[in-house]
Amino acid sequence: MLKWLVTAIAVLLVVVIAFFAVATVTEYRPKAVEPLEISDLASQPGPIRPGDQVTAVTFNIGYAGLGQDQDFFMDGGKMVRPSKQAIQTNLAGIYQDILANPAQVYFVQEVDVDSRRSYGTDQKAKLETLDFANAAFATNFKSMFTPYPFPPIGKVDSGLMTLTNLEVTQADRYSLTVPFNWPVRLFNLKRCLLVERVPVQDGRELVLINFHLEAYESGEGRGIQLGELISVMGSEYAKGNYVIAGGDFNHTLPGVDFPEIDTTWQPGEIQAGDLPEGWTIANDPAVATSRLNNHPLTGDPATTQLFGIDGFILSPNLTVEAVHTLDLGFTFADHNPVRLTATLDR
Repeated sequence: MLKWLVTAIAVLLVVVIAFFAVATVTEYRPKAVEPLEISDLASQPGPIRPGDQVTAVTFNIGYAGLGQDQDFFMDGGKMVRPSKQAIQTNLAGIYQDILANPAQVYFVQEVDVDSRRSYGTDQKAKLETLDFANAAFATNFKSMFTPYPFPPIGKVDSGLMTLTNLEVTQADRYSLTVPFNWPVRLFNLKRCLLVERVPVQDGRELVLINFHLEAYESGEGRGIQLGELISVMGSEYAKGNYVIAGGDFNHTLPGVDFPEIDTTWQPGEIQAGDLPEGWTIANDPAVATSRLNNHPLTGDPATTQLFGIDGFILSPNLTVEAVHTLDLGFTFADHNPVRLTATLDR
């Protein structure tokens, strides 16, 4: 009996060591900056001009797995993944929501390409059938097998996607700091910026930056990543370029004050004064942009923790004309899109 137990423990130890060895060898290790393919989906207009208005929407679609009927284990719920039918229903609804709220630029986060949690659904391919001129995709979560919780998440291949009707001459992936150590790092997100360049008629560029900052860590990591985002934006503005960054900050944005109902997950906090002088945080504090997924949506505000963590940062040479949250009721995703209209100053 003792010999059998020793043998079983030895075999288990070998399997565990082998698993972590393979996971280490196959770990996703992107470079600091990587060029991305720009998918030409339709004919593109010419360069934009100073004085033109640009409309942009940021939308975290939650891999079509976090609709009104879903909860999530990382938020205090129990679900690891919803049913395949739920994924299909949510994705179809998200698709229609984008069609119903057109913009020149869509910054989309949590787009799955081939993940167990979304049954291998190629959401990138689905979104590429929308009425946009071009698209770019940047991977920020690539794991051969994520072993937690139970049943495990399994394979994940996911990222950021920017869809636009503006002319794009270049797209790049900028790596952000990874706040996790080995072995947690092996199975976690490798956050990034998806940076696109749009020519302006006077020789400058409109730089579009899609981002999704860290969520499930102590908070230090997301603060570092926010600093890196601001640094990249500042570098582009110093060249004379216009810069619009849109995404999921995982930080409470200025003016947001929703009741604290559940502290299972808490965002960081950012104020306008945290940015360099002249820079603008554009958000709508009146309408929540996300909810806590500790239980399916009840429809009762008293039982749902709401957040305002999605929006934009703009360089000083852009003027915000309007910004508002599109209140979609969290029907197909745990985030509401935020829409911006801005003017390129002359």
